Amino acid sequence: MTYEHAAVFEHPLDQVFAWHERPGAIHRLTPPWQPVRVAAEASSLRDGQAVLAFPGGIRWVATHRPDGFEAGRRFTDELTTPVLSPLLSWRHTHSFDGLDGATTRVTDRVDTRVPTRLLRPMFAYRTRQLAGDLASHARLNPDGRVLTVAVTGASGLIGTALCAFLTTGGHRVVRLARQPATGARPVDDRHWDPSSPAEDLLSGVDAVVHLAGAGIAGRFSESHKRDVRDSRVTPTRLLGELAGRSGVPTFVSASAIGFYGADRGDEELTEDSERGDGFLADVVAEWEEATVPAATAGSRVVLVRTGIVQSPNGGALHLQRPLFEAGLGGRLGDGRQWTAWIGIDDMVDIYLRALLDPALEGPVNAVAPGIVRNSEYTKALARVLHRPALIPVPAFGPALLLGREGASEVAQASQRVLPSRLAATGHQFRWPDLEPALGHVLGRLAEDEGQL
Repeated sequence: MTYEHAAVFEHPLDQVFAWHERPGAIHRLTPPWQPVRVAAEASSLRDGQAVLAFPGGIRWVATHRPDGFEAGRRFTDELTTPVLSPLLSWRHTHSFDGLDGATTRVTDRVDTRVPTRLLRPMFAYRTRQLAGDLASHARLNPDGRVLTVAVTGASGLIGTALCAFLTTGGHRVVRLARQPATGARPVDDRHWDPSSPAEDLLSGVDAVVHLAGAGIAGRFSESHKRDVRDSRVTPTRLLGELAGRSGVPTFVSASAIGFYGADRGDEELTEDSERGDGFLADVVAEWEEATVPAATAGSRVVLVRTGIVQSPNGGALHLQRPLFEAGLGGRLGDGRQWTAWIGIDDMVDIYLRALLDPALEGPVNAVAPGIVRNSEYTKALARVLHRPALIPVPAFGPALLLGREGASEVAQASQRVLPSRLAATGHQFRWPDLEPALGHVLGRLAEDEGQL
C-alpha cells in the first residue's frame, strides 16, 4: 500500500529542509500519543540510522538510503529491523519542492503495510508541528540570532521538547547533566554538580535555562518536601551566582503557579498578585529569590511560572489519560477548581521568547488564556477521547495517594492565573483553547478524525 500526504509551508525551501537536517527533528515530529520514544537520532539524512523504542524491547530501526537522498530536495528512510520489516515494510520518501521562493511543498510518500487509519493522524500532527515550529522561530527570532543555551533538566518533559525545539531552530544546546559525560553521550553534554558547579561550566554560553528539580507529585512526607525544596533553592542560587560571574546575559529559571497558593477563590491572578500561603508557595518564593544573584550581577532574569503542562508523555495528562480512556474519568470533588493549563508546544514558545525578548524580565505566567474549571477540563478530555466522564472522584481520593497536604496543594489546587505579561507582549499562543490543545497532543482533532 502507498500512502501520500502533502502540505505547503510559508517558508523557503532551504529553511524547511535545514530544519529536518538538524538534531531534534525526529523528537518534534514523533506523535506523543504513540507508545514510542526516540532512542537514537540519525547522524545524517543521507545514510544515518534512527532508532525508535517501543514497549517490550521492540526497536524500529529506520535506515536512511543514499540512493534516495538529494541534498535540499529529498531523503528516504527504510525500516530495517529484522523482525519487523517483513511484517510491516516501510519505505518513507520525504520530498521538498520550492514553489515561489517563499513557500515549500513537503510530500511524504510511504510504502507500507501499516493501516492508513493510523497514518493520517500521524502525518496531520507532523504537519501542524512543522508549521508551528517554523512560524514560532520566524516570529520570535526574525533576525535569525543563533544562541548557545545551557539547559538543566534537559531529559525531563519540558527539557526534552525545548532542546529539540531549539536545535531544530538552529541554536546550540549545551545539556548540563548530573552524570559525567561519556563517549556514548552528545558532545555538548557538560557535567553539572548542583552543589558545586565547575567554574568553567558556563564558558561560551549566551543563556541558561534552568529546569531541574525533584518532581512535585508524591506523598507530602517531610522527606519528599525536603527533596522538593533542596533540589531547587540551593542549586538555583549557586547556578545563578556562577552565571553572574561568567557574564551570562540571560538566565531563565523555571518556577510555578504554586507561588499563588492552593486556593485563591475566583481572584484573577497576574504576575503582580501577592504570593499565597502553603508549602509550595513558600518553596516557589525561595526558588525565585535564589535567582537574585544572577540579576544583581547584570543577567536578565526571567521566572517562568508554569501551569499544568498538557502532554501524554508526562505530568497530569499522562496519569489521567488511561483512566479516561477506560471510561473511569470524572471531575474532582465539585469540579469548581480553576485549572491553569498550558500546551507543551506553547511552553517551548514561551521559553524561546524568554531567551530572545529583551523586554521580558521577572515573573511570567506560563498558562493558556483559555483557563477552565476542573469540571470543564474533564468534560473536554472526555469529549476528545470519545468517552463519558460520569464518575466523579471524591475529594478524599487524592489524599490517599498524596496525603492531606499534598492533595490540597496539588490535586485540589484552584488558581485562576492569567498570562498578563505575555498578553502585553502580543504573544501568540498556538493552542489558546483547551479542547483543540488536547486533540492535538492526543491525535484526536476533529479534522483528523474526519479523514479516517
